[in-house]
Amino acid sequence: MHSSRFATTSGLSRRGVLAAGGSVGLGALLAACGGSSDSGSSGSAKSDGKETKSASGPWSFTDDRKKTVKAAHVPGNLVAYIGSAAALHDYGIECTGVFGPTTLKDGSADPMAGGVDVKKVTVLGNTWGEFNIEKYAALSPGLLISHMYEAPTLWYVPDDSSKQILSLAPSVGINVAGVPLTTPLQRYAELARSLGADMTTGANAAQKARFEKSSADLRAAAKAHPGVTVLAGSASTDSFYVSTPSSAADLSYYKSLGVDFIVPNKVKGGFFETLSWENADKYKSDVIMLDNRTATLQPKDLTSKPTWAQLPAVKAGQVLGWPSEPIFSYAKCADRIDALTKAITSAKKVI
Repeated sequence: MHSSRFATTSGLSRRGVLAAGGSVGLGALLAACGGSSDSGSSGSAKSDGKETKSASGPWSFTDDRKKTVKAAHVPGNLVAYIGSAAALHDYGIECTGVFGPTTLKDGSADPMAGGVDVKKVTVLGNTWGEFNIEKYAALSPGLLISHMYEAPTLWYVPDDSSKQILSLAPSVGINVAGVPLTTPLQRYAELARSLGADMTTGANAAQKARFEKSSADLRAAAKAHPGVTVLAGSASTDSFYVSTPSSAADLSYYKSLGVDFIVPNKVKGGFFETLSWENADKYKSDVIMLDNRTATLQPKDLTSKPTWAQLPAVKAGQVLGWPSEPIFSYAKCADRIDALTKAITSAKKVI
């Protein structure tokens, strides 16, 4: 059932259940990102001790497994988890392929694809556990990139074939759990820069400036509305999962800006508390951030759940869509912060 996400790891956690949308296993969609595996990339050389890159010289990057990946040139044919590819896209680094929930049943882009043109990438799988190794090998991958929710496991790389997959190309893992939002944001920006993105001028500099302004606006809104409480959760057919802010990069960051989150008191696995629908009214709040990924249930799907309908925030229409797996680019995170700021500013006290 919904535990498929972390059936592949050592234990069940919020990310394990919620990656599967609480009820349906999400996808492992793999593809590759442009150029041959040993091709160079344009851009000026930069080094801050974490990555090194030049157009014609050697390249290296130290990931969050403390593993330094080295290559004779900036890698091409990048293969990335869709969330990683979406973040890199926002900085101008395009992928030839991706893995993870990339397309919907009708072939259109899953929201988790962000700005990635899903018609231009090679899809190696679209649900949890799918990874077409033959297609992957045919891409001559230069680098595999993914999130990590439980290091050193690379997100959406199937455990049963990971050894074979990881033997075909170097890999980079970016930790996105148990750290504030700014940490994976910085790390993906560093990775993008190493791969050729200019983070100091134009649109990329504007992204970061906007993120900082959005953060300041949320801090001000939280201070101006100190009584507004927020609950973050995810819905499946059988259960309502209430997230604990400390484990999620975005929630912990919002909390640091002053957002008053409901903190569940019976968290198992470090990520969330699981409630049956009979007990889904255990926690009441003024605003609900509801996981809006494709595999999760949405408000229209929950009308038959009496406890949901009776929650004060639901009755007041104060439910905000929440992508519980953020796209870790400054632009996309600024969008989410702005939405939360608006929800808090306009919320009525209902508890």
